[in-house]
Amino acid sequence: MRAYLVDILAVGFFILEWAVYALTLEHSAYGRDSLSARMHVYREVWIRRLLDRDARMVDMQILGSLQNGTAFFASTSLIAVGGGLALLRSTSEALSVLKALPIDISPPPALWEIKCVGLVLIFIYTFFKFAWAYRLFNYVAILLGSMPPASQRDTPQAEAHVVRTTRLFEAAGRHFNRGQRAFFFALGYLGWFVSPWVLFVSTAAVVIVTWRRQFASSAWRAMGS
Repeated sequence: MRAYLVDILAVGFFILEWAVYALTLEHSAYGRDSLSARMHVYREVWIRRLLDRDARMVDMQILGSLQNGTAFFASTSLIAVGGGLALLRSTSEALSVLKALPIDISPPPALWEIKCVGLVLIFIYTFFKFAWAYRLFNYVAILLGSMPPASQRDTPQAEAHVVRTTRLFEAAGRHFNRGQRAFFFALGYLGWFVSPWVLFVSTAAVVIVTWRRQFASSAWRAMGS
C-alpha cells in the first residue's frame, strides 16, 4: 500500500473534487447562480410561451434537436466504453509502448488494469446519464403534445401541466449536464495513465475550466439579469 500511496491519494482527490463540484453546483445557494441554473429559468419561460400559441411545430423541432444531441453523446459514450475495454485487453501491448518511451512511466500490469476499469466505469456512468436524459426528453415531447390549447391557458389544469412539463424538462437538462460533466472529468482522469501527480494537476485543471464556464464565462454574463 505504501508503494501506491500517491496513487490512492490522487484518485481520492479526483473523486472528492468531482463530488464537491457537483454538490456545489446542484445543491448550494452558490450554484443557483450558475449558467445551468440560469438556463433552467428559460425552460419555464419557453413552456409558458408555448402555451400561448396553438402552432407548436417549431417547438417540437427544437426539442428534436435536443434529443439528437443527447443521442449523439449516448452513442459516443458506448464507443468510449468499447475503447476502454479494448485498452484493458491490450495491457501487455500498451505497457511495452510505455516502456519504450525515453521516460519509463509504465505501471505494474495490475495497476494499469485498475486504471482502465476506472475509465470504463466513468464512461458507463456517462452513458446511463445521457440515455436517461434522452428518455426524459421523449417524455417532455409527450407532455408538449398533450399541452392544453391556447384558449385554456388560464385554467388551473393548464398551469399544472406547465409546472409538470417544466420540472421534467429541468430533470432532463440536469442529467444531460451530469453526463457532460462526467466526460470532462474523464479527460482529467486520463492524467492518471501518465502519473498520479499528473492526475492531481489534470483534475484541478478540469475543475477550474468547468467552474469558469459556469460562473465566469461570456455565456454566463450574457444570461445575467
